[in-house]
Amino acid sequence: MGEAETYKSKMQAVQKAHREKQQELRDPDKGLVLVNTGNGKGKSSSAFGVAIRALGWKQRVGVVQFVKGTWITGERQFFERLGQIDWFMMGEGFTWDTQDKERDRLAAEAALEKAASMLASGDYDLVILDEINISLRYGQISSEAVIAALDARDARTGVILTGRDAPVEICDYADLVSVIEEVKHPYKAGIKAQRGVDF
Repeated sequence: MGEAETYKSKMQAVQKAHREKQQELRDPDKGLVLVNTGNGKGKSSSAFGVAIRALGWKQRVGVVQFVKGTWITGERQFFERLGQIDWFMMGEGFTWDTQDKERDRLAAEAALEKAASMLASGDYDLVILDEINISLRYGQISSEAVIAALDARDARTGVILTGRDAPVEICDYADLVSVIEEVKHPYKAGIKAQRGVDF
């Protein structure tokens, strides 16, 4: 058997295995819970990529930002121009900006309240809870409160939770967990964050 025939035979076996696996899968008839965590760059960027995919299917998308506050980002500007996403900036900036634990706690609780309302409304196919894991990490909100909001969500609504250090309870609850690992970062070589790449 020549190289071309060997390759074709191998790909036929891969195709057969894939089709058999597809036969076993089921549609859960509910939105999934995804977690993007880890110390690498791209957790929010990945979530916004999924938002674009959802919009491509004419689905309704909402975003609640827990940390970034009034920070101007390329993705926010893009989605505002597009006008098809309900975007709520509930944080007051990076965790070190306010240096006021009570103020940060109140902002995170308000963000979670907004998120819970959106999740339960039945109005959204996808809700992104951007940097919620940071609010969890600093104890501004509890995993129990977040899970309660996820439990109460409308069946159609999928959710993406982003940010470093997602708690074990949140990861255990999720349908999909992606850990984005840093291998190399220009910041450590003294290179500033770049518009269009980092924000």
